[in-house]
Amino acid sequence: MTDRRPLLFTLAGIVATLVYFGAGEFISGAFSATSAPLLILGQTIIPLVPTAMIKTAISIFGTNDKLALVITLVIVGAILGGVIGRIGLHRRALSFVLLIGLGILPVVLLLSTGGSFLDAVPALLGVGLGCAVYVGLIRFAGRAEQLSGGPVDNDVKLDADAHSGTDLHPGTDRRAFFGLAAGLSVVGIAAIAAGQSAAILARNAAGAVTKLVLPRPATSAPKIPAGADLNIEGLAPIITPNDDFYRIDTTLIPPSVDAASWSLRIHGMVDEEVTITMDELLELPLEEHRVSLTCVSNEVGGDLVGNATWLGYPVRELLKRAKPQDGADMVLSTSDDGFTASTPLETLTDDRASLLAVGMNGEPLPRDHGFPARLVVPGLYGFVSATKWVTELEVTRFADKEAYWTTRGWSTHGPVLVASRVDVPRAGAQVNPNKDGQIVTAGMAWAQHVGIAEVRVRIDSGDWHTAELSEELNSDTWRQWRCAFDDLESGSHTVTVRAVDADGNVQISERRPAIPGSATGLHDRDFTVA
Repeated sequence: MTDRRPLLFTLAGIVATLVYFGAGEFISGAFSATSAPLLILGQTIIPLVPTAMIKTAISIFGTNDKLALVITLVIVGAILGGVIGRIGLHRRALSFVLLIGLGILPVVLLLSTGGSFLDAVPALLGVGLGCAVYVGLIRFAGRAEQLSGGPVDNDVKLDADAHSGTDLHPGTDRRAFFGLAAGLSVVGIAAIAAGQSAAILARNAAGAVTKLVLPRPATSAPKIPAGADLNIEGLAPIITPNDDFYRIDTTLIPPSVDAASWSLRIHGMVDEEVTITMDELLELPLEEHRVSLTCVSNEVGGDLVGNATWLGYPVRELLKRAKPQDGADMVLSTSDDGFTASTPLETLTDDRASLLAVGMNGEPLPRDHGFPARLVVPGLYGFVSATKWVTELEVTRFADKEAYWTTRGWSTHGPVLVASRVDVPRAGAQVNPNKDGQIVTAGMAWAQHVGIAEVRVRIDSGDWHTAELSEELNSDTWRQWRCAFDDLESGSHTVTVRAVDADGNVQISERRPAIPGSATGLHDRDFTVA
């Protein structure tokens, strides 16, 4: 008879690992989100992941990249658990040591980074439950094989003998084993999902209870003109709602920063070190500006770009207090979670609306977007400028310091390139002409701090047509465009868009990847005329 013990022991290891993760994630809800084993592993892995893999993950999963990392960790953990379970078939003691080692790895990582023993409790309890499940299942597996006529497992021989004379049909216990393993797996996966959901709810709740009461701006953003939004169905709104604004950062759980104890320190190559608290910041004459932000990882035609109304204080005024010294050319900003960004000093001291922002679209910053304070710098990609949860500004030189992403192969300065995308029609859509017999195409274009001057659109390989542009809010924001085509034949077509900025720079048509300084190429979409 076929020996199915290798399969059963492998399954036992997989199930034990799922139970371990599930218990750790679920129990962490009673402690803190940062004590969850998956979070600890994820935060350790993120800085070690090669840049190319990060870029691929963002291009595939977008703002769901962190969820993808958690799922990947669960899958990899389950595979390792299965290997350990299989080892236990012949080397039981070694399998226990490996399983416990796998379980306490997050504990070691947590304690090595300054975590408390209390935060290690969820992982330790998870290890205990996982090992208990493993012991139970491998004993059950051995007994199931014996009662089904398989090889004798000495560790469970007495258990099998105890069933002698019972009216068991061959395979009965084996089916019971599979049923129990499936049930425990479902419980483990459900506990992981519940733990992740609880962490999200806790994060949102924390963001709600820590909101500031913002003062009225001393300088308000101009009223949005009626012509700024073309009101075309399927076209992105001119102002991106907070809940829809893209989030790309290097942390699985955004830091929970207390606004009352927050402060910003400006130091380095300065004549006078400056520290400002939140109370002091809110007493300053805050300004409101509309600025679009773009992620350098945005693919051609991607949605890692958004436009918001920001409330904050000009960074140039804070730097003026500190008096940067001659020779300084960079400001290294540091986040509460340790992330750093290198911003050219000139972009923080010229007349652009570079802000230490505390508000977003009329509300205090959401926790996901940097509560209580972040940087907003027009004209630069976020990886060199848009530091969230910012706590330090070090005036220094590019020759002396490197930031998080520049050590991973990205460029140092990160100026935004002119770009555009097609929003309408949707990819693969079947489109009917409107009442005027026209096929309407529409989308967005941006060239922050320079401004969009023209957008050109073509169908298939035809001539370029000049699109209608929405009214510009300012040179730091994106613009909508619209272009209608008459008498398009029924069948498949491709619409392509190309933008030109106010300095006359035409969008680069050559396709190239985002590393080191942004993806380029023209966005197109296929659609069908009915």
